[in-house]
Amino acid sequence: MLESLIKSKDELVTVSEDASLEDALRIFETTSFRAIPILDTTGTLFRGVIYKMHIYQAQAQQRDLTQPVTSVMRNMTKFIQIDATFFETFFALQDLPFISIIDENHNFIGILTHSSMMNMLASSWQTEQGRYTLTLLTDGERGSLERAAKYVSRYSTISSAVSLDPDQNALTHRIIFTLPNQVDEDVLSKIIKLLSRKGFRLESIEDLNKQSYLS
Repeated sequence: MLESLIKSKDELVTVSEDASLEDALRIFETTSFRAIPILDTTGTLFRGVIYKMHIYQAQAQQRDLTQPVTSVMRNMTKFIQIDATFFETFFALQDLPFISIIDENHNFIGILTHSSMMNMLASSWQTEQGRYTLTLLTDGERGSLERAAKYVSRYSTISSAVSLDPDQNALTHRIIFTLPNQVDEDVLSKIIKLLSRKGFRLESIEDLNKQSYLS
């Protein structure tokens, strides 16, 4: 797990399962939160999440706001263990503002936010230290990433490499390389020509210094 990205329980605002919708509404109206974790009355166990929108819906329906927050609670099963893998974490988090983290006894540890995960992924592409990002279309054959990396490495080190297969389709398989600041246009040209000769089709080149695409 990406423990360094977790916001611990001590850093968070949470609500008790016996708090009212009115109590939660007061928190939402004085903060920018969209959702808040709900814990049991001991402040230890994770119960679920309350969303601002659901309280507003209850208010619009003229429901009794003295009802407990559990009456509109969501995401009771949307949590991961502290030792979850990166991929378990990523796919659990993708449609949520945050994912709750628990230990083996269901004790609430904290949350991992969607924005923290996206920032971590962005930094892993080395965009701040990189000069060019190359996106290659491949046939998806086994070993294509290794072969492309070998060709690029003849002329440059590789700051980061990402392989994407969004549609499980060989025609849309992509490899994204970020090259370091030391790479100039002459070296870039040699890399592109070699990749082309070896059957890799260049979809785009981004100059990270200019934040624009080259043809």
